[in-house]
Amino acid sequence: MSEGDAAGRLVRPFTLTGGRTRPSRADFTLITTVTAVDPQPEWAGRLQPEHARILRGCARPIAVAELAAHLDLPVSVVVILLCDLLEAGRITAHPPHPVCGAEPDLELLQKLRDGLGRL
Repeated sequence: MSEGDAAGRLVRPFTLTGGRTRPSRADFTLITTVTAVDPQPEWAGRLQPEHARILRGCARPIAVAELAAHLDLPVSVVVILLCDLLEAGRITAHPPHPVCGAEPDLELLQKLRDGLGRL
């Protein structure tokens, strides 16, 4: 790590996950909303500092991508830690609501394409 690291982080991200590189579940996308359970389960064990930071960050509903940005951690690391918290009953996860039966607005898509082409 360079001396100029603004966060002063001395721990490599893979050490935060215990060397795990893949999440244990497929519950999380970038726009999945996570919320800390309140009150926290009494039976749950002691938290690692990173888990505690995540719980503080999701005291109110927040998207996974936004949480990772606030924590200044890679999304992949945050997702692995979120899996730990979900399995421990410390958070809830809500996938985005699909828009059922809605046809794409072709006129809007064409305007968007044209606008992007002008950039």
